[in-house]
Amino acid sequence: MQIQLSHPSRTVEVKGPKKVKDLLRELNLVVEAHLVIKGDDLVTEDEMLYEGDQIEIRPVISGGSPHFTSHVSPFTSPE
Repeated sequence: MQIQLSHPSRTVEVKGPKKVKDLLRELNLVVEAHLVIKGDDLVTEDEMLYEGDQIEIRPVISGGSPHFTSHVSPFTSPE
C-alpha cells in the first residue's frame, strides 16, 4: 500500500494487510501521536489496511496561545 507521510514529507510503500497500529510501529511512529487517514476517512488503530489502500499519516498537532490572558467576567461585581 502507498503511505503518504508528512513532517518530513515522503511516500513509502508497505506490504499489507496489517493493522494501523502495526503500520505505525513498523514506521517507528508513536500510535497516540499520529492520525491515519484512509481515503477520506480517519481510521482507528485496530482497523485493517490492505494492498491498494491510499493512506496518509499526519502528526497530531495541538496548540494554543503561548501567553495566558487573564479574563474578568462581566457578570462578577468588582470588590
